[in-house]
Amino acid sequence: MFGALAYNHLKVEKEKGEILFTNKIIETASGHYSVSQLAQSFEPYLIANRNTEKPILHISLNPDPKDNVSNERYREMAQQYMQEMGYGDQPFVVFKHTDIDRNHIHIVSVCVDEQGKKISDKFEKMRSMNVCRDLESKYELIPATDKEHRQSDKIFRPLDYQKGYIKSQIASVVRHLPNYYQYQTLGEYNALLSLFNIATEKVEIELQGKLQRGLLYIPLNDNGERARHPFKASLFGKIAGLTALEMHITKCKESLKHHPTKPTIKAAVVIALKEANSEQAFKEKLAQQGINTVIRRSETGRIYGITFIDHNSKTVWNGSRLGKELSANVFNEYWNHNKNPEIKERDEVKQKISTPNNENTPMGEVHHLFDFINSHKDEIGLVESLGGLFIPEVQGEDYEEIDFANKMKKKKRKR
Repeated sequence: MFGALAYNHLKVEKEKGEILFTNKIIETASGHYSVSQLAQSFEPYLIANRNTEKPILHISLNPDPKDNVSNERYREMAQQYMQEMGYGDQPFVVFKHTDIDRNHIHIVSVCVDEQGKKISDKFEKMRSMNVCRDLESKYELIPATDKEHRQSDKIFRPLDYQKGYIKSQIASVVRHLPNYYQYQTLGEYNALLSLFNIATEKVEIELQGKLQRGLLYIPLNDNGERARHPFKASLFGKIAGLTALEMHITKCKESLKHHPTKPTIKAAVVIALKEANSEQAFKEKLAQQGINTVIRRSETGRIYGITFIDHNSKTVWNGSRLGKELSANVFNEYWNHNKNPEIKERDEVKQKISTPNNENTPMGEVHHLFDFINSHKDEIGLVESLGGLFIPEVQGEDYEEIDFANKMKKKKRKR
């Protein structure tokens, strides 16, 4: 109980939440509560508890971010939910959280009555879903069942370190990004992360004679500079760790060996290089086709790395991996020393365009190439060359809330 109350009350203390409603809670003279004051109202129920192993209720009701729900509506929804679930006569506290895009409420209560007897939870999940559907209908909210079909409308957002809650912002990217994109090196992964103002760094230290390896995730500002202290990958779960990254890279190396879109991406880069008269124009041409360009420079301005991120195929390619004539050194000579790159006529791009009947060319691939190069790509939601990025995700998740839930689960396992 103390943990559930402390978690929610911390949001109130940080002015990222408030107590909207209390039921059967001992009032205070000031109208404000501490965690211990709130806990007092639940103590008689917990003391009377006979043999219920899990007497605590911690419920979260989450409207869609586009739903504009007033505090009064939240109070009504919380009361109706608790009443219909059989907890209407229990002591409970309703907290509103405002620390992420999706405002939502938490309800903390107990599921044992004043005599310590467990309140029936038969078919609780089904009943809960039915109550939620009723609330959606009554208050004209966006149905949760519709959200499952609109995942492509949601986005990963670039990190904004000035907004605070940096850990949650990083988590919303690194916990989901590997599910969508393929890359073959830590450098390519970093190029992808840079679109979200995040960098990662591998660390190796020796502890008690054993080599410990891990990752750090670093928040960046809009100039690509460190903005805050780094976070250990373990804070974001196994999927963001070094082992998971290395396994993902191993799989990607195999799947990208003969990836069918590689020649198409290379063709787009070569044509943009021939037609663009500046670095910015080059980036813009590729951005219009759904490809971001990430360039790495030394302190002296020398280009030592160039990476292309294709959001159509969800693949990441270092320039040299597409071809030696697209290595970082070629672009450095072109943009820093005005030395035109040499693209040979026998290049793969020339072959793709001029030999549509080649037996190695799949049916329709040439048409696909021209469609890719010439089509208008605004509908896929790609933003400006180095801006944010519109791709599927689970937006508005509260990762502090998820971390809290995971910790509670671990405690239960230990018991």
